[in-house]
Amino acid sequence: MATTDRQATTLALAHALSAAERGLAVIPLSRTKLPALRSPHRDDPAPAPICHGECGRFGHGVYDASTDPVRIRALFAAAPWATGYGIACGLPPHHLIGLDLDTKADTDSSAALRELALRHLFTIPPTVVVLTPSGGRHLWLTGPAEAVIPNSAGRLAPGIDIRGAGGYLVGPGSRTDHGVYRTAPGTAHLAPAPCPRALLRLLLPPPRNPDHAPPAGAAGERHGQGLVQFVLAAHEGQRNTRLFWAACRAYEDGIGAALVEPLVEAALNTGLTEREARTTIASAARLTGHHP
Repeated sequence: MATTDRQATTLALAHALSAAERGLAVIPLSRTKLPALRSPHRDDPAPAPICHGECGRFGHGVYDASTDPVRIRALFAAAPWATGYGIACGLPPHHLIGLDLDTKADTDSSAALRELALRHLFTIPPTVVVLTPSGGRHLWLTGPAEAVIPNSAGRLAPGIDIRGAGGYLVGPGSRTDHGVYRTAPGTAHLAPAPCPRALLRLLLPPPRNPDHAPPAGAAGERHGQGLVQFVLAAHEGQRNTRLFWAACRAYEDGIGAALVEPLVEAALNTGLTEREARTTIASAARLTGHHP
């Protein structure tokens, strides 16, 4: 390995350990901005079962992410060609959401974000901003624990990609084929700011039937039963997420108040406490503009 690459790896590890001290889970990245470690299952006979690291080996992308300095050093030792690091989104304690404002000749993503902010009446608070080598910007925001924000490309507006659960942001200090990612002046000392509620609503998965009127009568009852069954089918690790999603859909479809008690009962059957269930449902109510 060239001396410059060794220096880049050493610097990337130092930056990654510093990020981990702030509670940000990290993985090593290659110069192409992809996870530096290949999947240990790449040669498994097809169809291989889906593994998110349960096998105990490295190479599961964002699922390898950690804040443990011992594990981070082991990850970088296994990928001595790494020159950067990725920061996993959606994980506690920050539940990071990344707004990736791209720069293209035919797209002004900053103007698109300003237009969204004016239309939906929100303001991006002071937060961490990372400058990309291509001239783009990454804005770091935090979300509530119960809200699972999906990754998307251009869904919010042209040139704006979202990094949410299962995604990652290239960390400042990372060196890629196109240059170095750097924190924007005056933002390095900031903590990721809470995502404005109006923006958070735009980032959540859209309702299944956004073009239809709220269900009524027997149809509404069947819809409510479907949301309750959706909660009942939750496995450990999905319970709050499914409950929050179902409650949001219920309030958006006009049956939220009527479905509170059935959803609480369903949540209790999955193992949540009554307090956890009611807190999650109340959060969904507030997010959708209702009073819990």
